[in-house]
Amino acid sequence: MLRQYELVDRVLSYDPQADEAMLNRAYVFSVNAHGTQKRASGDPYFSHPIEVAGILTDLRLDDETITTAILHDTVEDTVATSEEIEKLFGGNVARMVDGVTKLSKIEAQTESQRAAENLRKFLLAMSDDIRVLLVKLADRLHNMRTLHFISKPEKRRRIARETMEIYAPLAERIGMYEFMKEMQTLAFREIEPEAYESITRRLAALEDEGHRIEKIADTVHGLLKRAGIEAEVGGRQKHPYSIWKKMFERHVSLEQLSDIMAFRAIVATEEECYRALGVIHRKWPLVPGRFKDYISTPKRNGYRSLHTSVFIGENTRIEIQIRTHAMHAQAEYGIAAHWAYKQDAVRPDTQVPWISDLVEILEAAESPEELLEHTRMAMYADRIFAFSPKGELIQLPKGATPIDFAYGVHTDLGDQAVGAKINGRVVPLRTEIQNGDSVQILRSKGQTPQPNWMSFAVTGKARAAIRRHLRQKERAERLALGRKLYDDIIQRLPVPVGADAVTAAIRRLKLTDMDALLEAIALRKLSDAQVMEALMPGSAGGEDAHQAPPQRHAITITGLTPGVAFDLAECCRPVPGDRIVGIRREGEGIAVHDIACPQIGEENGQDSGDWVDLAWGDTAEGGIARISVTLKNEPGALGAVATVIGAHKANILGLRMDDRDTTFHTNLIEVEVRNAAHLTKLLAALRAADAVSDAQRA
Repeated sequence: MLRQYELVDRVLSYDPQADEAMLNRAYVFSVNAHGTQKRASGDPYFSHPIEVAGILTDLRLDDETITTAILHDTVEDTVATSEEIEKLFGGNVARMVDGVTKLSKIEAQTESQRAAENLRKFLLAMSDDIRVLLVKLADRLHNMRTLHFISKPEKRRRIARETMEIYAPLAERIGMYEFMKEMQTLAFREIEPEAYESITRRLAALEDEGHRIEKIADTVHGLLKRAGIEAEVGGRQKHPYSIWKKMFERHVSLEQLSDIMAFRAIVATEEECYRALGVIHRKWPLVPGRFKDYISTPKRNGYRSLHTSVFIGENTRIEIQIRTHAMHAQAEYGIAAHWAYKQDAVRPDTQVPWISDLVEILEAAESPEELLEHTRMAMYADRIFAFSPKGELIQLPKGATPIDFAYGVHTDLGDQAVGAKINGRVVPLRTEIQNGDSVQILRSKGQTPQPNWMSFAVTGKARAAIRRHLRQKERAERLALGRKLYDDIIQRLPVPVGADAVTAAIRRLKLTDMDALLEAIALRKLSDAQVMEALMPGSAGGEDAHQAPPQRHAITITGLTPGVAFDLAECCRPVPGDRIVGIRREGEGIAVHDIACPQIGEENGQDSGDWVDLAWGDTAEGGIARISVTLKNEPGALGAVATVIGAHKANILGLRMDDRDTTFHTNLIEVEVRNAAHLTKLLAALRAADAVSDAQRA
């Protein structure tokens, strides 16, 4: 453990203007506050925050950050208070300590909830001050270094998984690759001990590997020097988790991996990076598909470098990274390089671009599981680059679609997207974007996010925004539906009810307000009889009544969205113009059936109080019907059917052959029509076709 003067001297060595008195006060305060507390290793507890501060001095961070590291556990684990911290060390330090403090006292029911609550706190805190994240990462790194002292295996594995899923990706996203690699290695050793031991043992068995790395590094250095390029060249084996991941993804053994060695050439200028690349490619053949230019298109965390893989022998493939000293500092320390190397001044409230995306996801997430799902998407996915029409570079995960691109530019653009052009060609929104594509989003102010977008949206930001809108729309439509059902109930009461009676009814039903009552009615959490009894006791026949009076007024479904406020039943597929009835399902809204559907009784049981008389609105148009067409088994028959359907301005959405023999075959066709009258005319035209034996609505 660092002594007090050693820690202070470290800070003063790179920052002579640091507040020495504050650092000394913080050291003494932490020692006194933690007192006789012990860690699992048996060491005094205060040794942990001191070591965390020591890790951050290696990054040459400012005195406020070091002070925060020294104090980061005092509020949670001792009698110290936030007010006391603010009084002694200032508002900035107090806010950062609060942001870093682990939330062990949160009463979470599941592991995912606990992880999500921690992540929620970090996102909010680091959106104000990125230094909070730097302290937290150093805290987690030291905890991982001492993980083996924890006696319970299940606790060690939980901490390791949390590190692998949250903290290592966070370190990667701010460019702190050394932190990321060490966290991944330590977590990998705990989560997959057998794989870790196997890989490290087999790497150690390559006795001449160290000599080979040194020899290849000297060869690369000599090659560049002869070309007049001064470079620092070094090499290393890739860390065990990186190797295991490659083995797992490529389904190969370690011996089959030809790129377990990585080399780095550090040169003076950006121009020399490209000169060095040319020299290397003239000497050794390039491995196809393995060149990446992160100088012209930096990673979102600011990482810049040239990556190439070359064959230097018959069975030897190596990766070479080429960068300047400034790029190397950024690669090693990420955002911390701004402090470490006094680069462009970084304000404490500097917000890394992707953090604003995560905060937006945080605001949209409804559950801990959803928050973790979306943040992992945002932190983990491999990246591709796409360009806006103005040449702006947008980074996206592999598999992203124009919807993800639109939300990556701005939430409003995503909400209003109706189509896209990729490289000048109009494409559907579900089209996968390729690296280097130019993407233009077509928008309409009347457009809103659609439920089917969730099937092809990839980024956490897009999925969170779509879900948020759909939840808001779903609630608004539930309220509208509940209002219509409530009005119908009111009309069936013997006499009108006043505002006082409604207030009393809401209280009697143990609800909070009128909106809660309307939602409960729409979701069938309350029967008509219960609502009537609450509004006017005895109006539904008393407490033993199981169904409301049958007199009902039809309600329209105009303006409500299928799949949100109601579902068109798959069994009968009603279309506008059909006589319809709704079945209220508890917690799920209404299922809309054709009145003649044989499954109504099965779905509804014996409780006719679940029935809702429905009517299509005057403007309702468009539906999907299922028709069964029996054709003669002869060439051109199916083409003739398609011609008839097209001639009647209907659209085939799906086709399946149900039955076939030597004479006839029957096809089940899903067809988009305007309304029931349109469907009737289409069926009549199909029956008149020479190739058709019969056509019926299925």
